[in-house]
Amino acid sequence: MRRYVLRMASLAVALGLWQTLTSLNVDLWLRFSQFPTVTDVARAFAARLSGPDYWTDLTDSLTRILTGFLLAAVLGVATGVLVARSRLAEDLLGPVLEVIRPIPAIALVPVAILLFPSNEQGIVFITCTAAFFPVLVSTRHAVRALTPMWEEAVRTMGGGRWRILGSVVLPGALPGVFGGLSVGIGVSWICVISAEMISGQYGVGYRTWQDYTVVDYPGVFVGMVTIGVLGWLTSTAVELLGRRLTRWLPRTAYVPGARPSRPAQHARPARPVKRTPAAPAATPGGPASSGPASEEARDEHLV
Repeated sequence: MRRYVLRMASLAVALGLWQTLTSLNVDLWLRFSQFPTVTDVARAFAARLSGPDYWTDLTDSLTRILTGFLLAAVLGVATGVLVARSRLAEDLLGPVLEVIRPIPAIALVPVAILLFPSNEQGIVFITCTAAFFPVLVSTRHAVRALTPMWEEAVRTMGGGRWRILGSVVLPGALPGVFGGLSVGIGVSWICVISAEMISGQYGVGYRTWQDYTVVDYPGVFVGMVTIGVLGWLTSTAVELLGRRLTRWLPRTAYVPGARPSRPAQHARPARPVKRTPAAPAATPGGPASSGPASEEARDEHLV
């Protein structure tokens, strides 16, 4: 509860500082007098929620981001595993992918306009391209970092190529895959909003740009807040799914929201064993001292 209180307090302090600087028209080096106040943004947000355009834009942006991201997840994981496991695939696909990878996805807007018959398909293409390369690179590195001993163990027990893929490669690479998915969902939001500003007809990015062109700054901040909340929700969903699918991993690092584990109880010390003096050694020609009693006494003495 204390952690949630601290989070709400930090958010309240940030909003209070925003309200104070904008209401007092503070102009030192940054010009806060040009910013709308928190109350102005709240009123514009309430007005947007009561209209149908906001929900249409929200639905269109979510449809585009989910479609492009799911395509990027499937294609990125498949291509990453293929490139990491096959030298032929690496030689054929590696140079092409490495040449395209540094190109920003938003720079592909002219290509999408020329390539696809509709703007909707072009925006999905840009979103997919933005998330594809983070997933590809993280999957490739995760597969190459797997311990060869696991694969050898499966081969020893008679497992084939598909058995190795399903029992070793994919489960072992899951942490790295979800690391790439977490990065990819954030990059997808950046690119889908930019694509909607350039060539979209509906969507949160399109509406935010329209508000900027008509100098409706509270509406611009409504779009920014909406983008931030949607990005946070989708990133949290990917992270929770990753924890669910990799719950077999040992959690050695700090996990937000997890309760600290109780220290293990120390085992009680064993009671001291009473030592009995060992039997005297047998002298030559004397009675034999190797009977059960002498052996038990010797064992107890060693303990």
